[in-house]
Amino acid sequence: MRGRVAKMIHQKCTRGLYPSSNVQRFEVPEDKVAWSVEFPEYEPVEFNSPVLKGKPWADPEIDDPSFEPKWNSIDGKVNRESYTKNYELNDIGQPQNPIGRTGIVGRGLLGRWGPNHAADPIVTRWKRNSTGALEIDRKTEKPILQFVAIERRDSKNWAIPGGMVDPGEQVSETLKREFMEEALNALEKSAEEKEEMEVALKKFFDRGDEVYRGYVDDSRNTDNAWMETIALNFHDEDGSTVGEINLKAGDDASNVRWMDVDKQLNLFANHVDFIKQTAHKRNAHW
Repeated sequence: MRGRVAKMIHQKCTRGLYPSSNVQRFEVPEDKVAWSVEFPEYEPVEFNSPVLKGKPWADPEIDDPSFEPKWNSIDGKVNRESYTKNYELNDIGQPQNPIGRTGIVGRGLLGRWGPNHAADPIVTRWKRNSTGALEIDRKTEKPILQFVAIERRDSKNWAIPGGMVDPGEQVSETLKREFMEEALNALEKSAEEKEEMEVALKKFFDRGDEVYRGYVDDSRNTDNAWMETIALNFHDEDGSTVGEINLKAGDDASNVRWMDVDKQLNLFANHVDFIKQTAHKRNAHW
């Protein structure tokens, strides 16, 4: 499913302080987000986090003479294509956010100029009672779905476990790796334990149902760098695979648990939209 670009509106990246900084965004009214709308008084601050300097996973500064990116294409092992549409370059050769203004220019906390690609595994099971029967919501009369949720260390928001796609990495590998690291604490397992875990999960993560592919309304987005993701649903129908594995938070997660799917969910970025689509796809309670 492609991201619905025309309907996407910035809500988490048009006002307030930029994350992990004291940099104030230039406030962008909803009717001034689109680049096609005149906004002559728009004067956003530039912010490029010092944590990016010298990092192997980050681009150099945009004006570095050695930096010759191939925009809107596969650039060596780095994917600079957008899931939404071809993005424009501004007057000084920087990629321009395809959704519109964010109140801040530069790269912020993001490693890549232009699109930064992530992958989000939505791992689900049916909620069951002590006898093993499906729990049904009284109002909707539909079974209740549960998904693996992590509490992010950085923002303390609950979220789908996920992370950045490494250069040259298949998205399917990213999905499995991130789930293992954040929801099963794989980074602290022995080589033997990790291999056993890999074998147990390989078949489960071989095939997922695509829920979303596109732009993410992420608080780290800027006018020149933004998050995009592929979200896939991996469903354990009888609860015998991941449904029985002991969850343990690791890497970027401070907590992890099975969370009931419900319209009252409050999650990081637009993860609640992914969960809603998953619930509809599974004909589950929402």
